[in-house]
Amino acid sequence: MSEQKELITAQDLAESLDLSVETIWRYTREGKIPFIELGKKQYRYKLADVIKALTDPVVKESKADYKTGNQKNFTYQDYLKLPEEPGYQFEVLEGCLVKEPSPNVMHQRVSRRLQRILEDYFYKIDHDGEIFNAPLDVTFSNTTVVQPDLFYISANQNKIIKEKRIDGSPVLVVEIISPYNPRKDRLQKMRIYQKAKIKHYWLVNPEERTLECFALRNNAYTLLASGMDEDIVEHPDFQNLSIPLEKLWHKSSM
Repeated sequence: MSEQKELITAQDLAESLDLSVETIWRYTREGKIPFIELGKKQYRYKLADVIKALTDPVVKESKADYKTGNQKNFTYQDYLKLPEEPGYQFEVLEGCLVKEPSPNVMHQRVSRRLQRILEDYFYKIDHDGEIFNAPLDVTFSNTTVVQPDLFYISANQNKIIKEKRIDGSPVLVVEIISPYNPRKDRLQKMRIYQKAKIKHYWLVNPEERTLECFALRNNAYTLLASGMDEDIVEHPDFQNLSIPLEKLWHKSSM
């Protein structure tokens, strides 16, 4: 096997080590594991070399803790009957009711700044398209109700915009990873969005200061662009879109 074929992505490495991708990003930034940079901060790894570098026992991360209530198949109608609970938000992921604390200040700051960048960009190329933010229900079926942090609906998709919700698949969905439950966005919701054929799915991690841009290729998500810290992320599918990550993280930005 050639050296190039031995190289794997951060996502593949995370799965091999039973860690989150956020941990791999952190180890990379801190220089705890060896890596190869393939231009514009595209990192690749050799599994054997990484395992050798991690001399301390690998700490396995806990799985996502979902609040399911009872064992019934939770529906959109059940969701509408939920009483408001200040400080918490709810989603229904394939019949499973999920309850999480409301977003923190950093989450909202990053969301607002990224929304501004996306609104400026899509206003130029799709004047009648719209950027929405949470809380707004998006339904794909009677047993899946999500509230993406940000999402873009193109002008020719206006039929999926209903009075109180979005009923269908946006072109782009952005989730800002929650520190309470990072695996929800990376695993379960990624599978849901892939099944719903959402063309573009982006993951932002304010704590690790990373952006990952996935796109649907042959019915599966492929990482097309990514960056960390103060990188400028340019997406091959969105011409002339540049995202200076530094503007997302710092308090004084924008």
